[in-house]
Order: sequence, then C-alpha cells, then structure tokens
Amino acid sequence: MNRFADAERFRILFRAAHPDVLRFVLRRTSPDLAEDVVAETFLVAWRRVADLPVALDDARAWLFGIARNQLLNAHRGARRQDALAVRLAGAAALGGGVTPDAADAAVGRLDVAQAWHRLPAADQEVLALTVFEQLTSGQAAAVLGISPGAYRVRQSRARAALRRHLGVAPASPHLEEIHP
Repeated sequence: MNRFADAERFRILFRAAHPDVLRFVLRRTSPDLAEDVVAETFLVAWRRVADLPVALDDARAWLFGIARNQLLNAHRGARRQDALAVRLAGAAALGGGVTPDAADAAVGRLDVAQAWHRLPAADQEVLALTVFEQLTSGQAAAVLGISPGAYRVRQSRARAALRRHLGVAPASPHLEEIHP
C-alpha cells in the first residue's frame, strides 16, 4: 500500500479502537499510566502499520496485544526504578564507612526511596548513571547525548533536588544562593 492509504487506515483504526484500547489498559493499570501506554500502543501500531490486520476486530485484537506488551514494559520499568531506589537507599544509608544499626539503615533506605520517587525521571537517570553505572561525566553525557558540561549541570541539579527531598542541607552554603 502507499503511505496515504496506510495513514487513512490508521486514522480509521484509531478512531474506532482508541476507546476500546483505553478501556483495556485502564482495567490493567492506573489512570495516570494508561494514557501513556495507549499512546505508546498507537505509536507502535503506526510504526508497524504494514502489519495491520484488515478486519477491524482483528486489528483491535492486534492492538490489545501491543497494549499488553506496552503494559509489561511499563511494569518492568517501574520494577527497575523501585530496585534502583532501594540500591540508592542502601548506598546512601551505608555511605561514609559507618555501619548504622538495622533500624537506622531501614529508615534511611525508606527516606531515600521516597525522595527518589519524588525526583523526575530525568534526575533519576542522571544520578543512576553516576552512582550505579559509575560512569564519568563524559561517559554519562555520551549516553544522554549531551555535553559533559551540560551533564555536570544536570547532575548538580539532580543532587540538589534529592537533598531537598531528603531535607539535607546543601554541601556548600553558596549553592542555595545560586539555586534557590
């Protein structure tokens, strides 16, 4: 088929199936995640428009399969973020060479995990590249497709945001003057 015909088939499918796909996803996840999953579903469908079944019912079922895979990906991503938060909490609670007692360590991990979840995904990624992947600024910048200087700025802001969420004073009193 030509590109115009593919686009028209996709428009028809989108109008007909979007409400059904949204309901399918809403039955399986939270409303705040559902719209993103549905958007990703239709993005995948557009990229694979050549595989689109002709019959509307078959196309709906095909979309449900794509949506299911997108849900699985989203849940895997959430589990990875949770695991990362726990690792970050453990690293923060046990950092500095002093071994706190079990209760203090648990409280520290919970505080860091909560602060971690309040960070935007971009800040989480910047910190994870440094803390867990142990990349240099240049290497982490390459992963993100930015300059090392831009990475260091993002890293500084992400650390400051994490400190704010933890209620920890900045490393330097001058930081508050620069970034209120």
